[in-house]
Amino acid sequence: MRISAWHEAELTLTASADIPGPYTSVEVWATFTHTDGTVLRRPAFHDGGRTWRIRFASPTGEGAWLWETSAGVPDPGLHAVSGRIDVVTDSVTRPGFWRMSPGGRNLVHADGTPALLVADTAWALPWRATEEEVRVYARDRAAKGFNAVLLMTVQPDMRATGPRDRSADEGFDVAFEDLPDGHLNEVNPAYFHHLDRLLGILGEHGIVPVLQPVFQGFGWKGLDVAGTVVPPGEYARYCRYLVARYGARPVVYLVGADGAGTEPQIEAGGREVHDSDCYGQPTGIHYRPHARANAHQGAPWLDFQWCQTGHGGEHVPERVADMWRETPVKAVANGEPSYERTGHPDLAAGWWQGHEAWSNLCAGSTMGVVYGAANIWQWVHRDGEPGHAPYFLGPGGSWRDALDYEGSTYVGLVGRILKGAPITDMAPDWETFLSPRGLRVPGRLHIVYLENGGPLPMVQDRGTPPGYRIVDPRTGRVTATGRLTPGEVIDTGRGPRVVIFAA
Repeated sequence: MRISAWHEAELTLTASADIPGPYTSVEVWATFTHTDGTVLRRPAFHDGGRTWRIRFASPTGEGAWLWETSAGVPDPGLHAVSGRIDVVTDSVTRPGFWRMSPGGRNLVHADGTPALLVADTAWALPWRATEEEVRVYARDRAAKGFNAVLLMTVQPDMRATGPRDRSADEGFDVAFEDLPDGHLNEVNPAYFHHLDRLLGILGEHGIVPVLQPVFQGFGWKGLDVAGTVVPPGEYARYCRYLVARYGARPVVYLVGADGAGTEPQIEAGGREVHDSDCYGQPTGIHYRPHARANAHQGAPWLDFQWCQTGHGGEHVPERVADMWRETPVKAVANGEPSYERTGHPDLAAGWWQGHEAWSNLCAGSTMGVVYGAANIWQWVHRDGEPGHAPYFLGPGGSWRDALDYEGSTYVGLVGRILKGAPITDMAPDWETFLSPRGLRVPGRLHIVYLENGGPLPMVQDRGTPPGYRIVDPRTGRVTATGRLTPGEVIDTGRGPRVVIFAA
């Protein structure tokens, strides 16, 4: 087999005999050894019948990998199978998967290129959406500048009922037949074949999936989530399955969501991801609105903490600032601001979302910004579809209509405005300029967000690069450029403005 760097390759293993309970009873691993001595270990996953698969991506652009499997059963189709993968030069240069920056505050690609997460919240997409719907969704979000999406990998409510039909009212697909009983043992391979295709479409559009195993909070309809009930060992095994199935492509692991962070499933899942992911892709926790976001702060498996500020339409950047001060350092973000138009057409609507994103960023949300819209997160099929909590519904319409909510444009622009800027390990700063919202990388970058524009005086010279551009964050248009001179007060103009000083 011949592959290029950071390109997913798939190896297929076939057991020589039927194995009872293959998902729960057999572990299969593959060890990959490069000609330079590098060793990577990847878990395999059962894919129905007698089939297991191993997915692998080479972090190097040359040489060869020799691989060999080990299995918990002596089946010759699974154990001690070996082969070779040659790495060839590709005309397309890939920066590699996301990982944490040297200071732990930001994302960077494997080659060190800075990255800023700009994520949407389409929790129910994996079990409600069709392939064509995801193509529509991905085109829209990629065009606006989004590069990630938060997903519940399974429908988490144990008491949710509906037809197993993605196009029907209240319909959804099923990943585990025994999830209604609080277990993850009876896997449905066909569900994950479909999810493979959906995540493939997202990947084609440059959108990284943020994979949440089983929700701990409200879930889809608030009907008793399994994420706090599933035995931790089963939760951990499913996390390893996700690493095996999707970890040879860009991904973020959100091992806890909408809980206190102390649920035993979260630690079990985080440890399992850490132990089974040889690429070190980001792993973290998303919290409910009324929890302090610092569980497992010192854990080696934890890379980031995401607060949630609820859905009342309040700006609460102090939650992000509070997380920023926690030690040891973890990257932080507001992983769930108020969903746009949730329950009311004016709630968190329009520029509210842009101001929220820039305020959170400057408060310390340097891992990135996250957006959510009513009707998209629960993937509402049509206006009036029954069974959804009225509190979370937008005023009419479906997920398709919600794609056009105004606020998504402003959040998507954040990443585009900062594209190419040296943002790695930037930190909040309000000492250099007379402005309450700013970010700084000493000697390399300074960003100031002015809610209403106006004058921008420098308070003290701290080596800020003199060249600057002024951007209207509502359009992304550069309104002025210049070089700062001593004593100058920059007139940024009227309306929201972002001023970027970069070396």
